Amino acid sequence: MEETQRKRRVVLHLDLDAYYASIEQRDHPELRGKPVVVGGSPQSRGVVATCSYEARAFGVRSTMPAKTAYQLCPQAIFLPPRFEVYRAVSSQVMAIFKSVTALVEPLSLDEAFLDVSSCVSGFPGAVQLACTIKERIREETGLTASAFLDALPVEQFFGVGKVTAATLRKHGILTGADLRQMSEEHLRGLLGSRGSLLYRHVRAQDERPVEPVRARKSVGKEVTLERDIADRTQMEAVLTNLAEQVEHRLTELSLAARTLSLKVRWSNFQLITRSVSRAQGFGSAREMLPVLRTLLSQLGSEQRPVRLLGVSVSNLMPARRALQGDLPTTLTLWDDN
Repeated sequence: MEETQRKRRVVLHLDLDAYYASIEQRDHPELRGKPVVVGGSPQSRGVVATCSYEARAFGVRSTMPAKTAYQLCPQAIFLPPRFEVYRAVSSQVMAIFKSVTALVEPLSLDEAFLDVSSCVSGFPGAVQLACTIKERIREETGLTASAFLDALPVEQFFGVGKVTAATLRKHGILTGADLRQMSEEHLRGLLGSRGSLLYRHVRAQDERPVEPVRARKSVGKEVTLERDIADRTQMEAVLTNLAEQVEHRLTELSLAARTLSLKVRWSNFQLITRSVSRAQGFGSAREMLPVLRTLLSQLGSEQRPVRLLGVSVSNLMPARRALQGDLPTTLTLWDDN
């Protein structure tokens, strides 16, 4: 029987390195080569949004309390985020991507999938194109981007949270290169069906289409914290960062949302979701944050450790309709265990 050959899709995953911190080092040359932490101040009990590789060498990580980051690296330079600058640079980077292919699916300000099947005929061409894109990013923005899996820490793979990463690290699987050495049977034994997904992903096997435009039902962002936090101020700082990212995505899509949801997973793995809907909708972090703080306070979160925080919006609508006010304000509460 003659086998019909189908053309293989070629998808690039590009991620800018230490995005916020790299922009700060670019704009302030005196910071280059120094440990830079972007986020809250240690004095204000904020959290780390991101940090430079020089700071990571001391153990500093995203979502870590700024006070802890200071204890690990007292010589670090702490800077407040400049989200308007980060968004502007993101627009530049996305424009570079879209000049290569129309099939660009942004994942965050500094990360996207690019389907370049129509631009290259195989792996060597894809590697060359990725290098060309990286060079354009460096020339036009002064930043560096990555497109390789072997050096990627396991916790940065899509779908790998804190618990999965801990399981992998316990068995000496630290990077993409380590993952690649594992058989599918071994990974399934450790992680169940997720092990098979990781087995394929580390080999760049993923049949999901790149979707530059999709019928979205929601927009959200969540983070599994490297260390559980019980301090309310630190939780609110994390929520501020998440709400800023949700706002950016809504702006990109020219959308607003009638429903705002807060997601919290406690240290005992209990998952709680709280939602609020209102007629005027939500389109900015400034509108979201007072509601998120109220929902958080209603959970009685004082001194109760949190391992995951998430912010999402749903019941999406065109931004121009957000002020029509044709939906009564409602409060919906539910728990997921």
